[in-house]
Amino acid sequence: MREENAIEVRDIVKKFRVFYDKGHTLKELALFSKRRKYEERTVLDGISFEVKKGEAIGLIGHNGCGKSTTLKLLTRIMYPDSGTIEMRGRVSSLIELGAGFHPDMSGRQNIYINASIFGLTKKEIDARIDKIIEFSELEDFIDNPVRTYSSGMYARLAFAVAINVDADILLIDEILAVGDMGFQKKCFNKLKEIKREGTTIVIVSHSLEQIENICETSYWIHKGKIKAKGKPTDVHPLYMDYISKKKQITAKENQKEKELVQEKERDTRLGTGEARITRVAILDTDGQERQVYKTGEKIRIKGTYKCKQKIEKASIGIEIFRSDSIQCFKTSTKTDRVEELILDGEGQFEFEITEMMLLPGRYAVDALIEDRDGLLIDCFRGAIEIDMFSDIRDSGIVRLKHQWNL
Repeated sequence: MREENAIEVRDIVKKFRVFYDKGHTLKELALFSKRRKYEERTVLDGISFEVKKGEAIGLIGHNGCGKSTTLKLLTRIMYPDSGTIEMRGRVSSLIELGAGFHPDMSGRQNIYINASIFGLTKKEIDARIDKIIEFSELEDFIDNPVRTYSSGMYARLAFAVAINVDADILLIDEILAVGDMGFQKKCFNKLKEIKREGTTIVIVSHSLEQIENICETSYWIHKGKIKAKGKPTDVHPLYMDYISKKKQITAKENQKEKELVQEKERDTRLGTGEARITRVAILDTDGQERQVYKTGEKIRIKGTYKCKQKIEKASIGIEIFRSDSIQCFKTSTKTDRVEELILDGEGQFEFEITEMMLLPGRYAVDALIEDRDGLLIDCFRGAIEIDMFSDIRDSGIVRLKHQWNL
């Protein structure tokens, strides 16, 4: 193993047997032995990578590609069928938060149990316990049984233990959304702090923004192999383009089913119901439907509606929400002082955004119709979703046009 590396993974192969109809009792095994048919699936097919000391890397890819399996192999929860894994230093993992917690023991007692799993001695835990309790923000509940904790309190305590064991290598799997927004921010700040102190970090996440904020390198795992690696701002656009094309194919295949679902949703939507928005799509500059866009691209939101009766002096509105329900934008024909609309029968509308400046994340688009007095006629919530990616590293919701004068 090279001196500068903390992790070396060489030609890892991992296969699983998926049984179609497996007997569990001795009787079933004896009488129905022929039913023990299985399919052997190769989850990882010869992947290799190195992580230098103090480096942070992200593993991305669609569900089932082998990201979490890779992390479990690194934690030695399971072992590869072939290949080698070498790691140098104490390893802490944020994979199964609270693994080993006993529900009838207090939070304080469980800190000792959980920290000992990570390899700390009692003396080391004694020196850290006040820091762990303070980080978890559970001072008033720390001596209560863990079974009385809410799921958020449980996760906070487990995260506080794992993040404060002074590990040389930290492995994280999709658990950074812990607690409220304030606590999440504290967790990110802590990760950045321990990274500055030289901790090696491996993150598995579907949140590309999280990886871009912490990691120097991204590995895109696809069908058990590493399809691309490099700077997150270089790899993520390739991955998002793949996801976009995949979604387009899936959308076409499921269009009829989607329209049936939308038809059912229209019966339970908000509004008086004199008109209904029947469909909403997002189009690129070529007029093609897409759901993945790069910050700064031009998009068109196109919708169709159907009226039960004639509506005079109506307005059509658009709202955009981030995945955490934060409203990012809202406007309407009335707000923009467009000539009042007369809606009758069936029709369509288009809303053009010349530069979509939303920062990376998932967003939902709502479409609505109101009458002249602002009375809601229809609100199609979550009419369509849009995923944004970017090669810039701004934080927040939107990128504002700006310049520096130095």
